[in-house]
Amino acid sequence: MQILWRLYAAFFRIGILTFGGGYAMLPMLTREVVEKYHWATENDIMDYYVIAQCTPGVIAVNTATFIGARVAGNAGGIIATLGVVSPSYLIICLIASFLQQFSHLEIVQHAFAGISIAVCAMVLNAVWKLIAKSAVDKLTVVVLAATALVTILFGVSPVLIVIAASCIGILAKRGGKEAP
Repeated sequence: MQILWRLYAAFFRIGILTFGGGYAMLPMLTREVVEKYHWATENDIMDYYVIAQCTPGVIAVNTATFIGARVAGNAGGIIATLGVVSPSYLIICLIASFLQQFSHLEIVQHAFAGISIAVCAMVLNAVWKLIAKSAVDKLTVVVLAATALVTILFGVSPVLIVIAASCIGILAKRGGKEAP
């Protein structure tokens, strides 16, 4: 029972202190799950994070579910998921009840502008860490560059990009095994 409480509390903290969605949660997730509780390694986190991006749903919820299930089975997955969504639910209820009355205030608009910039910085930090962990050889650097180009220049669907990158990875691995 104590592990379930720890899961809930850790993911509640992640949920309440992470503004900006899945990418922005990566530093907090690493601190809580890897450094504080040692429930996973940084490589595990990256794997879960990648899988969470590829599966339908919210990245934070998917990641919490994967980690919770790894730590304490199905109950752990449920508890970690509840932990990460509870703060959002409570905050949204609170904000919805007051925002309409205060959204026109200049100070509120400035606060949202400041939050937006901070979230951008956190997302850039997470992207940089993902690149550093993922672009480990010439092939992955080429796939990264090609993905960036087709996304930015042509607006190719992320689904197609993930499928293509997966196929390239599989073919490269097969080619590497068959080479002397």
